Amino acid sequence: MFLLPRLQQVQHSLRPVARTIASVKKQTNTHTNIYTNTRKTAYSKTYAAGFTTMASATTFYDFAPLKPDGQQLPMSELKGKVVLLVNVASKCGFTPQYEGLEQLHEKYADQGLVVLGFPCNQFGGQEPGTDEEIKTFCQTNYGVKFQLMKKVDVNGDKADPLWEHVKKERPGLAGMKRVKWNYEKFLIGRDGKVVDRWASLTKPESLAGIIEKELAKPAPSSL
Repeated sequence: MFLLPRLQQVQHSLRPVARTIASVKKQTNTHTNIYTNTRKTAYSKTYAAGFTTMASATTFYDFAPLKPDGQQLPMSELKGKVVLLVNVASKCGFTPQYEGLEQLHEKYADQGLVVLGFPCNQFGGQEPGTDEEIKTFCQTNYGVKFQLMKKVDVNGDKADPLWEHVKKERPGLAGMKRVKWNYEKFLIGRDGKVVDRWASLTKPESLAGIIEKELAKPAPSSL
């Protein structure tokens, strides 16, 4: 009989503490949600500024990845062209492929080939530089004149939607969609369809034959 009033007294004295804890927890959750939503909003704005999402895209020409200066390069401007996409890196064993890519650009640009290099730091951290540093490196060491794009991810949650599109259109061996390493190559025909996909070991100059074959095809009148 003595303990019950005492217990009730203790419970009563703890109520303000419980209310304080609940209030602090609520405020913490509120601030956490604000921080999370702010980050999501900031990323969404950046994402929307340069890309068309996979959900709203139906063709290669619906995408608009960013150039190093932050300006969009709408793929719709490349309708009727043959496009070679490559994820590039400056500190990779395959980096000398820049030379072969530039050769393709110089030989076939006037016939309708567009080479697009997308720097990516996802594979061994082999592209750590800024967009400006990458551009300077490529021009100084390989005389690159073809279009370099803004550094992107090609795999994962923040992957460039254009790369998500071409991976979906042309999966690799055993249906694997993800890019395995630097210097994977995707060739897009004059109709905006992915013609083929090649692994890092494939040298750019070895693609001359299939590029010539695609360049020989007329652009669809429906574009």
